[in-house]
Amino acid sequence: MKRVTGVRFKKVGKIYFFDPEDLQLEKGMNVIVDTAMGDEFGEVAIAYKEVEDENIQEPLRKVVRIVTDEDMRMYKENKAKEPEAKIAFEKKVKEHDLKMKLIDVEFKFDGTKVIFYFTADGRIDFRDLVKDLAAIFRTRIELRQIGVRDEVRRLGGCGMCGRQLCCTTFLGNFDAVSIKMAKEQNISLNPSKISGCCGRLMCCLKYEENVYSEKLARLPKIGAIVKTDDGTGEVVSVETLKERIRVKFRENDDTFFKKYDAKDVIVIKDAVVEEDISQDVENEADLKELEELENLEKTENRNSEDI
Repeated sequence: MKRVTGVRFKKVGKIYFFDPEDLQLEKGMNVIVDTAMGDEFGEVAIAYKEVEDENIQEPLRKVVRIVTDEDMRMYKENKAKEPEAKIAFEKKVKEHDLKMKLIDVEFKFDGTKVIFYFTADGRIDFRDLVKDLAAIFRTRIELRQIGVRDEVRRLGGCGMCGRQLCCTTFLGNFDAVSIKMAKEQNISLNPSKISGCCGRLMCCLKYEENVYSEKLARLPKIGAIVKTDDGTGEVVSVETLKERIRVKFRENDDTFFKKYDAKDVIVIKDAVVEEDISQDVENEADLKELEELENLEKTENRNSEDI
């Protein structure tokens, strides 16, 4: 076990572990840490934590010091340069007639690099742009293309739930999400209801996935034939969280329904699960949009960029 401190380099993002050595740190403190790109300005997200050796990425770099007045002055000077850098970037983009949208600018703490974050459709040849920017700022320039999720994370906003977006408050990484998750949770397969502000599937579909998957694995599926105290019938719906099923019975020309706890029935013949979602979609336009969403999920890298 090693004693580590968790440091975050932006308001919401991945927490990195560092060796605090003998420093007395508290959550919320600003610190200077040693990274592969030199000294960086960060905020303590976890004061101290015991972590298993195998969960630590070696080498474990150190917290250099608690931020001094001089460090804070340098940090504020870098932040003050960002608006000017944005104007210069956009001016040069127009001159080179490049189809790119600037999202954010970041000056590294020691002033050795300026990073420009942008979005664009496809790949962009920005070599001449980098040369012009290097001549203006007289330091190393990095252009980093990010996805729409990271764009929204940086811009912020509120979700359909009325709360601030998860990615701007607590979500560290973007996990893979699929339309199958929405289907398993009995959510309407309407693109407008399962898409977030970024136009991609909502990250919150992932939160309860494990619970639904575990329960669905042991519950009868829709279409299964089950034996009950009232006879043999067919499962027509499943209340996953309550672990209850609705069974349809046919007796002569009559049809009636009744609900049972899943534990009180015996599956005689299980149903074949269809992966095709077309049966659950109301119209062809929604189906086409859902297929496009699914393809984007498969091709995009959901992991947020490390900064």
